[in-house]
Amino acid sequence: MRRTAVLNVVGLTESLFGPHTPHLERFRARGSWTRIVPAFPAVTCTAQANYLTGQPPRVHGIVGNGWYHRELAEVHFWKQSNHLVTAPKLWETLRARHAQEPTASAPFTCATLFWWFNMYSTADYSITPRPLYPADGRKVFDIHTWPYDIRSEIKRDLGEFPFPCFWGPAAGRATPAGSPDAASRWIAESAKWIEQRYAPTLSLIYLPHLDYNLQRFGPPAAGMRDRGPRITNHESRITNHESRITNHESRPRSRPWRLGGRRGH
Repeated sequence: MRRTAVLNVVGLTESLFGPHTPHLERFRARGSWTRIVPAFPAVTCTAQANYLTGQPPRVHGIVGNGWYHRELAEVHFWKQSNHLVTAPKLWETLRARHAQEPTASAPFTCATLFWWFNMYSTADYSITPRPLYPADGRKVFDIHTWPYDIRSEIKRDLGEFPFPCFWGPAAGRATPAGSPDAASRWIAESAKWIEQRYAPTLSLIYLPHLDYNLQRFGPPAAGMRDRGPRITNHESRITNHESRITNHESRPRSRPWRLGGRRGH
């Protein structure tokens, strides 16, 4: 089975392609371009569940970023357990198929980096934003990883994940917390970190920063053009890194796939 990376570059649409995105233009020229029927509702959790199961919300159960739980008589948003997704995931299907291949020389593995419903899943490696809630009532920005020891090791090498640049009013802005693309930059580096150590068969990578100002100002927003070079820089870091690994290993990674998704609130 060919090794593959899927980059969910949320908010990336054809209108943002051009001379200012040379890496994306070269990638498109080498491959193909197609449109995906959007999820309804067009929000993060539903869209990603569609992508990762190939099923609509009536099958996988993720009808929004939050919903009313009749058992609790409460609305809950942004829950993170993968057990909520009630359809087989892409990596589960591919793992089973890989096991049936008579020439399979290595086990199938999957890394899910910052896609949602990323806790307690069957993926082999995962990193996801997750605050800690100590007994004294504090909320501490952090990440959750599987295996658990990835958390301390990757933070030692890359520093703390810039959580305020991922969620909240600082997301997509230049603030003391970081640059507008700080979250995508850290995630791109984490993808390289995982690749160097584990070389997963399938890597699922979520790069969010384009979407923040698209939501803040709308699609025609002034200043969106300068976000294109940033996203092309991040994707080129990943693909250039993968190209170097491809040249030095016996299991080549196929061309990455890009998805322009929707991240809603």
